[in-house]
Amino acid sequence: PPLVSFKYRNLSMASKTQVGFVGLGNMGNPMAKNLLKHGYPVIATDVFPESCKELQELGAQILDNPAEVADKADRIITMLPSSPNVIDVYTGPNGILKKVKKGSLLIDSSTIDPSVSKEMAAAAEKMGAVFMDAPVSGGVGAASSGKLTFMVGGVEEEFTAAKELLSCMGANVVYCGQVGTGQAAKICNNMLLAIGMIGTSEAMNLGIRLGLDPKLLAKILNMSSGRCWSSDTYNPVPGVMEGVPSGNNYQGGFGTQLMAKDLGLAQNTATNTKTPVPLGSLAHQIYRMMCARGYASKDFSSVFQFLREEEGQ
Repeated sequence: PPLVSFKYRNLSMASKTQVGFVGLGNMGNPMAKNLLKHGYPVIATDVFPESCKELQELGAQILDNPAEVADKADRIITMLPSSPNVIDVYTGPNGILKKVKKGSLLIDSSTIDPSVSKEMAAAAEKMGAVFMDAPVSGGVGAASSGKLTFMVGGVEEEFTAAKELLSCMGANVVYCGQVGTGQAAKICNNMLLAIGMIGTSEAMNLGIRLGLDPKLLAKILNMSSGRCWSSDTYNPVPGVMEGVPSGNNYQGGFGTQLMAKDLGLAQNTATNTKTPVPLGSLAHQIYRMMCARGYASKDFSSVFQFLREEEGQ
């Protein structure tokens, strides 16, 4: 009947071109879902086939490796755990750059060393493609609700094209400058976040030992100059705030292991640029120690619990 064909014709006229997605982990999976929600046909792959099932059921096309994705889509987003994964996905034997089309836009949302982002951009440029780094802040919750912040580094002329896709997955998309500056912004933020969380935990613990009620102390800090995100939005002391990991045995949130990784990146970049980061370095060692003591998968605010344990309470 004509009605049906009319409906489908309209759909195809409004249809958006395919987007490739590589890396369907805790962050990649909800991000790719939001692309589907916004009407983009998604072509995806992950080293673990079981990670692809849910997306396949929602209508994504699943392929065997990144090269195959690059063969089918000229806009690709990657979301991977670390620098070696990114190098492999782009330049490995089945990597994106093996079959990338000229003029393709490649957006990497992994948090990695800015120097690796620059290497990938140079390799992509040789193949006639454009690479941008676009790491995120906001974690799994923001990934699901489409409220991530993207910090984007790359050629400014390509930012509009990148923003169109990233806006489906995030509330803020900020242009930071040349390739690698997105990573730089992310690394600096997380270094400060770790230092602030450790400081908040130390202050709260000292106050509790001095006989202050933790809720009262938090209230005072938050109306005083010591206030910070860790004290007023993400308090590390169990029972002080609702809806944060400290109130749920430090489950969910941003894992200690991931914080240790980001602090390692901060340390590397500081060493390479001869920048002194004494507190950043100490924060890195504290989070590494926590990983060795069984806190790896707990939220990074569990440093409060770690401090109490250290003093034998």
